[in-house]
Amino acid sequence: MRRALPATLAILAAAALQVGIAPHVGIGGVVPNLLLLVVITLAFMEGSQAGMVAGFSAGLLLDLLGTGPVGAWALVLAVTGYVTGLVAANLFAEGWLLPVTVAAVACLLAEGAYAFELTMFGEGANLAGALLTKVLPGAVYNAALALLVYPWLARAMRREPRLTELRRIG
Repeated sequence: MRRALPATLAILAAAALQVGIAPHVGIGGVVPNLLLLVVITLAFMEGSQAGMVAGFSAGLLLDLLGTGPVGAWALVLAVTGYVTGLVAANLFAEGWLLPVTVAAVACLLAEGAYAFELTMFGEGANLAGALLTKVLPGAVYNAALALLVYPWLARAMRREPRLTELRRIG
């Protein structure tokens, strides 16, 4: 329960930045998805189930803030958080490059899945055109931002042993 508060604050802060800042830092009509980056980071830090819950919550929030169909981002981010958490649990390397690489792949797949969902709902344009003009540039943009967001948020979410726990060990 104690870990839920920082995750909730990170999602709410990302939602505020997504609405207030992200549209103004878009490049060529491609807007970064800050909630996706937070979900990927939370899944890396907390695991697949927490990533799924964070993804569903962030996705539903993103759906309610946007103009697309309600539930599309919730589904995509829940699956992205779950799969990212599974991948993180099965990685044996440490460092910042591997999580950022996984984030880049997750951004590409999540943006592609959302474009596919919009096409299935009849709200998106041509899927092939969207993949080239929105999904791929968006994934590259989000991956570049993951270089900045992941280390910062991972450091904030890191579990530090409590001083009382260290006394019990010693």
